[in-house]
Amino acid sequence: MPDSIPASKNTSWPYLAAALLSLVGLGDAIYLTIQDLTGQNLRCTIISGCAEVLGSKYAHVGGVPLASLGAFAYFLVFSLAILALFDYGFARPALAILVGIMFLTSLWLLYLQAFVIHHFCQYCLLSAGVTILLTIIVFAARFAQRRAAAS
Repeated sequence: MPDSIPASKNTSWPYLAAALLSLVGLGDAIYLTIQDLTGQNLRCTIISGCAEVLGSKYAHVGGVPLASLGAFAYFLVFSLAILALFDYGFARPALAILVGIMFLTSLWLLYLQAFVIHHFCQYCLLSAGVTILLTIIVFAARFAQRRAAAS
C-alpha cells in the first residue's frame, strides 16, 4: 500500500534514522523496566536524582512501570518507521501521531521532574532527548514530503 506521497532516497532516510534512534530509546526504557521489576538500585553516574524520580508516584501508571510503557512506545516507533521506510501508507501518519503523543508526554514528565519532584533522572532525560529528536526527524520528513509532492 504505497503512500500517496512517493518515497525516494531523499524522503526515506529520515525513517531509517528514526528507526535507529528509537532503538536507543528502547534500550533505555528496557533497562529502566528491568531495574524497576527486579528492584535493583539504579546507578546515576552523570547527575543525582534518579532514585527520587524513579521512586516517585509518577514512575508507575496503575502499578505498571512507566518505563515499560515507554519501551512499548519505542517498539511501535521502530516498527512504524520500518514500515514507513518501505512505503506503507498508514505508517507515516501513524508514526507522526505516536511521536506527537510521546513528545507531549515527555514535556509533561520533564515538567514533573523540574517543578514537582525537584530532581532529574539521566535516563529519563535521555529518553526525552530521544523523543525530541524523533519529533524533529518525523515532522521534518513529513514537511519535506509534502513540499516535494507540491512541486
